[in-house]
Amino acid sequence: MRVEAILAAKGRDVTTVEAASTIADVVRTLAEKSIGAVVVTDGHGGVAGIITERDVVRALASRGAEALAALVSELMTREVVTAHADDKIDDVSERMTRGKFRHVPVMAGDRLVGMVSIGDVVKHRIESIEAEASAMRDYIATA
Repeated sequence: MRVEAILAAKGRDVTTVEAASTIADVVRTLAEKSIGAVVVTDGHGGVAGIITERDVVRALASRGAEALAALVSELMTREVVTAHADDKIDDVSERMTRGKFRHVPVMAGDRLVGMVSIGDVVKHRIESIEAEASAMRDYIATA
């Protein structure tokens, strides 16, 4: 199965911020949208970085409340692992596990076209397992 299957089911909307936004802005966005990460755009439809709940927590632990006034550009992860719609879901899952991150922007060339989370991957795997089990039950019942 490919990443495209996840995007087809969940949609392609991605919440983004600009590098000049503050961490307080990001915290509000994460809370309002009930998400764990936002992509930092480069102004041309591409990815400049990503900022996650984990990044915010680390900044708060080291800087205290002053971290909320920091710019996203100061704290974002700049080296973002991305995927493409035609990547295998298992390959993306392995990259996430190996890299210990939970969100992967999906690209088409240099353009951001979606986001896949570890939750999306797990949901897809569960649905696949349930479909396979149902097919096996049906096969056994007709044998």
